[in-house]
Amino acid sequence: MIEVLLVLIVTALATSLLGVFLVLRSLAMTTDAISHTILLGIVLAFFITNDLRSPWLILGASIAGVLTVYIIEVLSKTRLIRPDASIGIVFTALFAAAIILISKYAADVHLDTGIVLMGEVIFAPFTRTEIFSWSIPSALLQMSIILLINLLFIIIFYKELKVSSFDPKFAFIAGFSTTLIYYILMTLVSVTAVTAFDAVGSILVINFFVAPALTAYLLVKRLATMIWCSMLFAVINSVSGYFIGITYDLSIAGVTSFVAFITFIIVFLLNPNGFVSRKIRSLNQKREFNRAMILMLMNEESHQSLTKSEIISHFHFNAGKFDKHMKYLIFNNYVTRTNEHYTLTELGEEYTHYTREKYDLPV
Repeated sequence: MIEVLLVLIVTALATSLLGVFLVLRSLAMTTDAISHTILLGIVLAFFITNDLRSPWLILGASIAGVLTVYIIEVLSKTRLIRPDASIGIVFTALFAAAIILISKYAADVHLDTGIVLMGEVIFAPFTRTEIFSWSIPSALLQMSIILLINLLFIIIFYKELKVSSFDPKFAFIAGFSTTLIYYILMTLVSVTAVTAFDAVGSILVINFFVAPALTAYLLVKRLATMIWCSMLFAVINSVSGYFIGITYDLSIAGVTSFVAFITFIIVFLLNPNGFVSRKIRSLNQKREFNRAMILMLMNEESHQSLTKSEIISHFHFNAGKFDKHMKYLIFNNYVTRTNEHYTLTELGEEYTHYTREKYDLPV
């Protein structure tokens, strides 16, 4: 079963490498379209060759993927419809045509809609290839080659990819062939997606492309670091999905995709700039502001000694919020309490002056 894990990891690495640039270029939905419409290229190539292992299937898929990108771009440039609408109309039409052809003419072969849509990596070791007297899964060999090609593409065109992803206008002015890079990238996306069909299917492959890259995007700002982090998350998701799927007899590719989503949500919520962190900072700032306002009120000559009811009525606090604020201020020696009256300390006066300067408030 280690071969299944290796196929899954190599597939995840090959897709996550390209996924970084798809995320940076806001092409996630275009990837969705490609991952569906390349099925039409596979079907048409299969009708010509009648061989599911023919390399012409990959060529047909690549042509269909590039054709999809071209049609979407042509429709978008007319400005008659929005880019998202162009994606929706093109990929649904071409994908529907592929499904019709499969259902009508290929229902009795392995090219069925279930495998194409969902994939099943557990079957990968059943189809094998001999390499120097070593028998390895064909999927592992194919995805390893694709991984190497994707890696070489990024290494060779790293500068062009970086500039065109972050500043396309500058890339054009600098003389970079942004159109060529774009179509090479989309061609590799098509080839990678079709090669990964047996392992993860046409639907889940979108998650393999996008999820690790999106998770890395939330954590880092440098491109090189984002690529490494994306690959790391791809491996973590694959290993976790594999063992969970094996343990509970679930679809390994499906579990891996769900684990990728959970990983993304955790990072989204808990990273330093995530939802939870921002919420905590916002609450802390609100508490700090309320305490500063209490100290500023007590710093006024007419309010140097105040009772609980006077402070509550001034700020419209409830009793619980007032007690929390005053416990903090007394503990930090900003305020002292004598009987029922609260008085500002010398340290509290210094903190008040600091707060006025920090927020540029009038004295």
